[in-house]
Amino acid sequence: MPDTPSSPKTGGRLVLMENLLGLLRIRVIRGVNLAVRDVRSSDPYVVIKMGKQKLKTRVIKKDVNPVWNEDLTLSVSDPNIPIKLTVYDHDKFSKDDKMGYAEFDIKSFIEAQKMNLKNLPSGTTISRTLPGRHNCFAEESCVIWKDGQVIQDIYLRLKRVECGEVEIQLQWIDLPNPKG
Repeated sequence: MPDTPSSPKTGGRLVLMENLLGLLRIRVIRGVNLAVRDVRSSDPYVVIKMGKQKLKTRVIKKDVNPVWNEDLTLSVSDPNIPIKLTVYDHDKFSKDDKMGYAEFDIKSFIEAQKMNLKNLPSGTTISRTLPGRHNCFAEESCVIWKDGQVIQDIYLRLKRVECGEVEIQLQWIDLPNPKG
């Protein structure tokens, strides 16, 4: 029997761990001016997908300006896979309504993570991304070295919807080196 990622000899998970770069913590902070999908309001929640991973926030009842302040953590093996954020309106008796989506990539964030930044003062800007046709940014987003870690605040403009933005923050979590 050949060694494959799922064969007993390789242990399946070990191969995945070797390809894992680290963990990406996405803090879903808040929604701003989200679309109304019920009579006068919406019951929004956020779903974040990267490859086959799918995570979601809790539902905030009757609020088009919800504050989640929830951390969702993704395993990152390939920084080239885009992340898709979709906002839904929770409905009790029918299928949940989409309230727009946004995609973003984490390449510049991962590149900053690989730099040796330990001697930089807290608050130093590493890179900037301006809003444009190639991204869903509502405003300029900076990758910053702050308190010993790389963070990025992003304001995403939702697509395929009449209005709405979502504020998130990216933070990297290093994994301990299993080889010591």
